[in-house]
Amino acid sequence: MSLKDKVVIIMGASSGIGEATANLLASEGAKLTIAARRLSRLQEIKDNNASATILPVEADVTDKDQVQNVIDKTVAEYGKIDVLFNNAGIMPVNNLDQVARDEWDNMLDINVKGVLNGIASALPIMKKQKSGHVITTSSVLGYEVLPGYATYSGTKYAVRAIMEGLRQEEHANNIKTTVIAPGTVKTELFNSINNQEIKKGLEEATSQPGSEMSAMQPEEIAQAVAFVIDTPANMSVNEMVIRPTGQEV
Repeated sequence: MSLKDKVVIIMGASSGIGEATANLLASEGAKLTIAARRLSRLQEIKDNNASATILPVEADVTDKDQVQNVIDKTVAEYGKIDVLFNNAGIMPVNNLDQVARDEWDNMLDINVKGVLNGIASALPIMKKQKSGHVITTSSVLGYEVLPGYATYSGTKYAVRAIMEGLRQEEHANNIKTTVIAPGTVKTELFNSINNQEIKKGLEEATSQPGSEMSAMQPEEIAQAVAFVIDTPANMSVNEMVIRPTGQEV
Protein backbone atom coordinates (compact mmCIF):
# COMPACT_ATOMS: atom_id res chain seq x y z
CA MET A 1 0.00 0.00 0.00
CA SER A 2 1.15 3.56 -0.64
CA LEU A 3 -0.05 7.12 -0.20
CA LYS A 4 1.89 8.24 -3.26
CA ASP A 5 -0.33 9.91 -5.89
CA LYS A 6 -3.48 9.54 -3.77
CA VAL A 7 -5.66 12.60 -4.45
CA VAL A 8 -6.72 14.00 -1.07
CA ILE A 9 -8.85 17.06 -0.32
CA ILE A 10 -8.42 18.51 3.17
CA MET A 11 -11.08 20.96 4.33
CA GLY A 12 -10.02 23.05 7.31
CA ALA A 13 -6.38 22.67 6.34
CA SER A 14 -4.93 25.98 7.52
CA SER A 15 -3.92 24.89 11.03
CA GLY A 16 -3.98 22.10 13.59
CA ILE A 17 -4.95 18.62 12.46
CA GLY A 18 -5.59 19.74 8.88
CA GLU A 19 -2.19 21.38 8.52
CA ALA A 20 -0.40 18.45 10.16
CA THR A 21 -2.18 16.00 7.87
CA ALA A 22 -1.29 18.07 4.81
CA ASN A 23 2.38 18.09 5.79
CA LEU A 24 2.46 14.35 6.44
CA LEU A 25 0.62 13.35 3.25
CA ALA A 26 2.72 15.76 1.20
CA SER A 27 5.88 14.07 2.51
CA GLU A 28 4.45 10.72 1.38
CA GLY A 29 3.80 11.90 -2.18
CA ALA A 30 0.05 12.42 -2.08
CA LYS A 31 -1.53 14.98 -4.40
CA LEU A 32 -3.33 17.48 -2.23
CA THR A 33 -6.00 20.12 -2.40
CA ILE A 34 -5.95 22.13 0.81
CA ALA A 35 -8.89 24.40 1.58
CA ALA A 36 -9.75 26.91 4.31
CA ARG A 37 -10.78 30.53 4.76
CA ARG A 38 -7.20 31.74 5.32
CA LEU A 39 -5.55 31.50 1.91
CA SER A 40 -2.28 32.97 3.20
CA ARG A 41 -1.91 30.06 5.65
CA LEU A 42 -2.60 27.57 2.87
CA GLN A 43 0.07 29.20 0.74
CA GLU A 44 2.55 28.85 3.61
CA ILE A 45 1.85 25.11 3.74
CA LYS A 46 2.44 24.86 0.01
CA ASP A 47 5.67 26.88 0.28
CA ASN A 48 6.89 24.70 3.17
CA ASN A 49 6.39 21.60 1.02
CA ALA A 50 7.96 22.95 -2.15
CA SER A 51 8.55 19.56 -3.78
CA ALA A 52 4.98 18.35 -3.16
CA THR A 53 1.92 18.65 -5.39
CA ILE A 54 -0.44 20.97 -3.52
CA LEU A 55 -3.38 23.05 -4.75
CA PRO A 56 -4.50 25.72 -2.23
CA VAL A 57 -8.13 26.87 -2.56
CA GLU A 58 -9.81 29.48 -0.40
CA ALA A 59 -13.15 28.18 0.88
CA ASP A 60 -15.65 28.57 3.69
CA VAL A 61 -17.31 25.22 4.37
CA THR A 62 -20.61 26.94 5.19
CA ASP A 63 -20.85 28.15 1.59
CA LYS A 64 -21.92 25.26 -0.64
CA ASP A 65 -20.75 27.02 -3.79
CA GLN A 66 -17.26 27.54 -2.40
CA VAL A 67 -17.10 23.89 -1.35
CA GLN A 68 -18.25 22.84 -4.82
CA ASN A 69 -15.48 25.01 -6.27
CA VAL A 70 -12.91 23.05 -4.23
CA ILE A 71 -14.21 19.79 -5.66
CA ASP A 72 -14.39 21.12 -9.22
CA LYS A 73 -10.86 22.51 -9.12
CA THR A 74 -9.54 19.24 -7.71
CA VAL A 75 -11.11 17.16 -10.48
CA ALA A 76 -9.90 19.63 -13.10
CA GLU A 77 -6.36 19.48 -11.69
CA TYR A 78 -6.02 15.79 -10.85
CA GLY A 79 -8.84 14.02 -12.68
CA LYS A 80 -10.23 12.22 -9.63
CA ILE A 81 -10.82 12.34 -5.86
CA ASP A 82 -9.56 9.51 -3.68
CA VAL A 83 -10.20 11.08 -0.28
CA LEU A 84 -12.24 13.94 1.17
CA PHE A 85 -11.19 14.88 4.70
CA ASN A 86 -13.89 17.03 6.35
CA ASN A 87 -11.82 18.57 9.11
CA ALA A 88 -13.16 22.11 9.60
CA GLY A 89 -14.75 22.67 12.99
CA ILE A 90 -15.26 25.09 15.89
CA MET A 91 -15.94 24.63 19.62
CA PRO A 92 -17.50 27.74 21.23
CA VAL A 93 -18.71 25.78 24.26
CA ASN A 94 -21.12 27.25 26.81
CA ASN A 95 -23.86 26.19 29.20
CA LEU A 96 -27.29 26.04 27.60
CA ASP A 97 -28.66 28.65 30.00
CA GLN A 98 -26.40 31.20 28.33
CA VAL A 99 -28.69 30.95 25.27
CA ALA A 100 -25.75 31.55 22.94
CA ARG A 101 -27.78 31.39 19.75
CA ASP A 102 -25.03 32.76 17.52
CA GLU A 103 -22.66 30.08 18.79
CA TRP A 104 -25.28 27.39 18.18
CA ASP A 105 -25.83 28.61 14.64
CA ASN A 106 -22.10 28.78 13.89
CA MET A 107 -21.45 25.28 15.23
CA LEU A 108 -24.32 23.80 13.26
CA ASP A 109 -23.26 25.63 10.10
CA ILE A 110 -19.58 24.57 10.30
CA ASN A 111 -19.56 21.29 12.22
CA VAL A 112 -22.66 19.75 10.62
CA LYS A 113 -23.68 21.60 7.45
CA GLY A 114 -20.02 21.99 6.48
CA VAL A 115 -19.67 18.21 6.54
CA LEU A 116 -22.84 17.80 4.49
CA ASN A 117 -21.63 20.37 1.96
CA GLY A 118 -18.42 18.39 1.49
CA ILE A 119 -20.26 15.11 1.08
CA ALA A 120 -22.80 16.62 -1.32
CA SER A 121 -20.06 17.97 -3.59
CA ALA A 122 -17.69 14.98 -3.56
CA LEU A 123 -20.17 12.10 -3.54
CA PRO A 124 -21.27 12.32 -7.22
CA ILE A 125 -17.61 12.06 -8.29
CA MET A 126 -16.94 9.11 -6.00
CA LYS A 127 -20.08 7.29 -7.15
CA LYS A 128 -19.05 7.77 -10.75
CA GLN A 129 -15.57 6.43 -9.94
CA LYS A 130 -17.05 3.54 -7.93
CA SER A 131 -14.50 4.35 -5.24
CA GLY A 132 -13.64 6.97 -2.67
CA HIS A 133 -13.11 7.65 0.99
CA VAL A 134 -14.81 10.27 3.18
CA ILE A 135 -13.10 11.04 6.49
CA THR A 136 -14.64 13.41 9.02
CA THR A 137 -13.26 14.78 12.28
CA SER A 138 -15.62 14.21 15.18
CA SER A 139 -14.57 14.15 18.85
CA VAL A 140 -14.67 11.98 21.93
CA LEU A 141 -17.52 14.35 22.81
CA GLY A 142 -19.41 12.71 19.98
CA TYR A 143 -19.58 9.75 22.39
CA GLU A 144 -19.80 11.58 25.72
CA VAL A 145 -21.68 14.66 26.96
CA LEU A 146 -20.31 17.04 29.59
CA PRO A 147 -21.81 20.15 31.21
CA GLY A 148 -21.11 23.14 28.97
CA TYR A 149 -20.56 20.99 25.89
CA ALA A 150 -24.13 19.94 25.05
CA THR A 151 -24.42 21.76 21.72
CA TYR A 152 -20.88 20.91 20.64
CA SER A 153 -21.48 17.25 21.51
CA GLY A 154 -24.74 17.41 19.60
CA THR A 155 -22.91 18.46 16.45
CA LYS A 156 -20.40 15.67 16.87
CA TYR A 157 -23.08 13.04 17.53
CA ALA A 158 -24.71 14.30 14.32
CA VAL A 159 -21.47 13.77 12.41
CA ARG A 160 -21.37 10.14 13.52
CA ALA A 161 -24.97 9.60 12.41
CA ILE A 162 -24.35 11.24 9.03
CA MET A 163 -21.23 9.20 8.41
CA GLU A 164 -22.89 5.93 9.40
CA GLY A 165 -25.76 6.73 7.04
CA LEU A 166 -23.26 7.46 4.28
CA ARG A 167 -21.54 4.13 4.92
CA GLN A 168 -24.79 2.19 4.68
CA GLU A 169 -25.95 4.02 1.57
CA GLU A 170 -22.70 3.89 -0.41
CA HIS A 171 -20.79 0.76 0.64
CA ALA A 172 -21.87 -0.97 -2.57
CA ASN A 173 -20.09 1.78 -4.51
CA ASN A 174 -16.83 0.97 -2.70
CA ILE A 175 -16.94 4.27 -0.83
CA LYS A 176 -15.27 4.10 2.56
CA THR A 177 -16.22 6.21 5.57
CA THR A 178 -14.14 7.02 8.63
CA VAL A 179 -14.92 9.09 11.70
CA ILE A 180 -11.78 10.32 13.47
CA ALA A 181 -12.71 11.18 17.07
CA PRO A 182 -9.82 12.79 18.96
CA GLY A 183 -9.63 13.65 22.60
CA THR A 184 -7.78 16.78 23.63
CA VAL A 185 -5.40 18.02 20.93
CA LYS A 186 -3.21 21.13 21.12
CA THR A 187 -4.67 23.14 18.25
CA GLU A 188 -6.27 26.53 17.62
CA LEU A 189 -9.71 25.05 18.39
CA PHE A 190 -9.67 26.67 21.82
CA ASN A 191 -9.55 30.08 20.10
CA SER A 192 -13.19 29.59 19.08
CA ILE A 193 -14.32 29.44 22.73
CA ASN A 194 -15.97 32.69 23.84
CA ASN A 195 -16.53 31.60 27.44
CA GLN A 196 -13.29 32.87 28.95
CA GLU A 197 -13.52 30.74 32.10
CA ILE A 198 -13.78 27.50 30.10
CA LYS A 199 -11.12 28.66 27.63
CA LYS A 200 -8.66 29.57 30.40
CA GLY A 201 -9.21 26.26 32.17
CA LEU A 202 -8.53 24.25 29.02
CA GLU A 203 -5.45 26.28 28.12
CA GLU A 204 -4.01 25.89 31.62
CA ALA A 205 -4.69 22.16 31.63
CA THR A 206 -2.82 21.64 28.36
CA SER A 207 0.19 23.76 29.39
CA GLN A 208 0.98 22.16 32.75
CA PRO A 209 4.10 20.02 33.24
CA GLY A 210 3.27 16.48 32.19
CA SER A 211 0.40 17.62 29.98
CA GLU A 212 1.79 15.53 27.13
CA MET A 213 -0.06 12.61 28.70
CA SER A 214 -3.39 14.46 28.70
CA ALA A 215 -3.18 16.27 25.35
CA MET A 216 -1.96 15.15 21.95
CA GLN A 217 -0.21 16.95 19.12
CA PRO A 218 -1.91 17.44 15.73
CA GLU A 219 0.81 15.36 14.11
CA GLU A 220 -0.31 12.33 16.13
CA ILE A 221 -3.84 12.59 14.75
CA ALA A 222 -2.40 13.08 11.27
CA GLN A 223 -0.72 9.68 11.61
CA ALA A 224 -4.12 8.12 12.26
CA VAL A 225 -5.59 9.83 9.18
CA ALA A 226 -2.71 8.57 7.05
CA PHE A 227 -3.22 5.06 8.42
CA VAL A 228 -6.90 4.85 7.47
CA ILE A 229 -6.21 6.29 4.01
CA ASP A 230 -3.55 3.66 3.44
CA THR A 231 -5.78 0.65 4.20
CA PRO A 232 -6.55 -1.93 1.48
CA ALA A 233 -9.59 -1.39 -0.75
CA ASN A 234 -11.54 -4.14 1.03
CA MET A 235 -10.84 -2.71 4.51
CA SER A 236 -12.68 0.26 5.97
CA VAL A 237 -11.93 1.65 9.43
CA ASN A 238 -15.30 3.25 10.18
CA GLU A 239 -14.59 4.87 13.54
CA MET A 240 -11.37 5.64 15.38
CA VAL A 241 -11.42 7.15 18.88
CA ILE A 242 -8.00 8.52 19.84
CA ARG A 243 -7.54 9.71 23.41
CA PRO A 244 -4.44 10.92 25.21
CA THR A 245 -3.45 8.16 27.59
CA GLY A 246 -4.05 10.41 30.60
CA GLN A 247 -7.48 11.70 29.54
CA GLU A 248 -10.41 10.49 31.66
CA VAL A 249 -13.37 11.39 29.42
